This record gives sequence, structure tokens and C-alpha cells, in this order.
Amino acid sequence: MRFTFGRQTHSNQQKQERMTVFISGADGFVGSNLVRELLSRKHEIVAFVKEGDDPKTIKDLPITIKYGNLLDANSITEAMTGCDAVIHTAASTAIWPYRSEIQHKINVGGTRNMVAAAKNHKVSRFIHIGTANTFGFGPKENPGDETRPYASEKYGMDYMDTKLEAQNYLLNEANENGFPALVLNPTFMLGPYPARIGSAKMVLSVYTGKVNGFTKGGRNYIAVKDVCVAIANALTQGRVGECYILGNQNLNYKEIFTLIAETVGVKSPKFAVPNFIVKTVGYLSTIAANIFNFEPMVSYAMAQMAVDEHYFSAAKAVKELGLPQTSMDVAIKESADWLIENEYM
Repeated sequence: MRFTFGRQTHSNQQKQERMTVFISGADGFVGSNLVRELLSRKHEIVAFVKEGDDPKTIKDLPITIKYGNLLDANSITEAMTGCDAVIHTAASTAIWPYRSEIQHKINVGGTRNMVAAAKNHKVSRFIHIGTANTFGFGPKENPGDETRPYASEKYGMDYMDTKLEAQNYLLNEANENGFPALVLNPTFMLGPYPARIGSAKMVLSVYTGKVNGFTKGGRNYIAVKDVCVAIANALTQGRVGECYILGNQNLNYKEIFTLIAETVGVKSPKFAVPNFIVKTVGYLSTIAANIFNFEPMVSYAMAQMAVDEHYFSAAKAVKELGLPQTSMDVAIKESADWLIENEYM
């Protein structure tokens, strides 16, 4: 079956002149949705895809696909020829192992290569897609925002640490060297075209009954299509040298699992898992994974994150980028539709 629903109309889009936009990671989760948003605005797209990958989510669209590698500066510079603006979505988002030299090369070195190419071609705007995790989080009554200092160093994960390093580099380039960059920082996204199932795994797990309980913590959630509206708006809106958290609803895990269950028509988990159990399982799993060389389902860092309240405010992006705030049940339905169409559900 296919879920049907109505989607909020985005009335805050600013009319833009047609641009040729270079998108790294164009076949990823954000990229696949972003390409469609930009095409709807009549922009021309140069999609930069990793050499050897099959960009199946975008290859049938009226775009130009160029192949290369973030670690190959020449391939980026060549592919970016003739582009007016750059949107850098590509990154390594792996959370195991905690420390990874290649992740640092991709997230930091790759960003530097992108900036070098953009400077060479004198692009009018460089939009970097970061993560809200580079800012301090907080409880629902006092959520984190762009003024909060980094608080995720306690997890000891290169994913977050390298995204922060890349962000700081870009902000310095903008504020000290006049480079036309701004950073957009999404929270947890749901919607269609997830890369390797990705965030849709949460929807699938609730649907199949694999989620038996919930932890104390929570996250901020947003529809990926809303993120892409804000990114597209940022081609002409927003302030250079600034960061913008792209988020919507702050929900604890009981609330999000219940919303998913109600949306896809299954029973929601009822069991609250005590913090000490979550952390003990994560700790023991991490020890076993290091000994026997496998990726744990729940590492100690993931367990720590699961009991923390990762809540954020997106007020700045709503005001300055026209960030839409579509209800999360719509995003969940879009995610479920994609899972059904691709025979996961």
C-alpha cells in the first residue's frame, strides 16, 4: 500500500534568478531531495558523485552528473567549471569506529578541496551542510541554539569532531578572508531517498516491531524536504559567515516512536529502558566489538547519546532562511512510502 497525505505548502520561497549549482554528494539523502527542490526552481544542476558509485536516485533527472572524489582536488575543480554556486553536502557520517583517519580526510580535507575549487571559480555563494551536533544541546525548556558552544566532545567521535573542525575552517574563511560561505546545520532528518536506508531505519524498526522500548533522551527532528527548501533559499538569503540550525520538533524517544507507530499503523513500544541498562549494554558491546572486530548495534557513545536530551531551536533559520516547519507525521509518511516502494516494508 501507499500512504497518502497532504503536504504543507511552502509560501516563503524567494524568487531566484536561475543559477548553475554544483552539489557534492548529490546522490545522498540530502542531495537527492535537494536536486529535486532546485529543479523545481528552474536551476541547472551539476551533480558531483563519487567515482564508481551508481547515482540511482538522481540519474534519470535532467541534470549533469560529474564523477570524482573529494580527496582529488583536480577532479573537483574540473567538475565545478561554469558553476555559480556550491552546495557541499558530501561527508563521511560513520559513527564506528569512533576515530577514523579517512573520515578526517573526507570531512576536513575534502571541504578544504571544495573551498579551493570554489575560490578558483569565484562562485557567488558556498553553502556547507554541517550538523546541529556542532552546537550545545539542551532540554525542551531551554534548547540549544547557534550561540551554544560545542558539547559533543564527550562522545569522542570523529564524525562530530571533524564536522566542527570543517565548520570552524569555513567560518574563518568567511569572516577573515571574505569567502562567501555559510553553514547550515540540520538535526535528525526523515523523508524519502535515505542513503543506505539511513534515518528510515527508525521507521522500519518500529514498523517491524524491533523497537521494544525507549530511553530517557530525545532529539530534534525535521523533514528533509524542509531542510532542502532552506538550503535552496540560502542561495540568496541568510548571512555569509553565519550558521543556521535546521530543525523542527523536539521529541523524546517515546514521543517519536509513538508518532511513527500511529502513522504506519502498528503498536508503539511501551517499555522505558533505565539509563544504567542502556549504558551497560553499550559499554559491553563496545568492548566486544573492539576485541572481535565488528560494528556493535549499540556502542557506548551511542548509549550515552540515547539518554541525553539533544533538543535545539531553529528560530534563527525560520526567520532568516524561511525554514518551513512541516509536521513530522508527513515526513514519516514520506519515509514509509519510500520504504514500501523499495520493498523494505
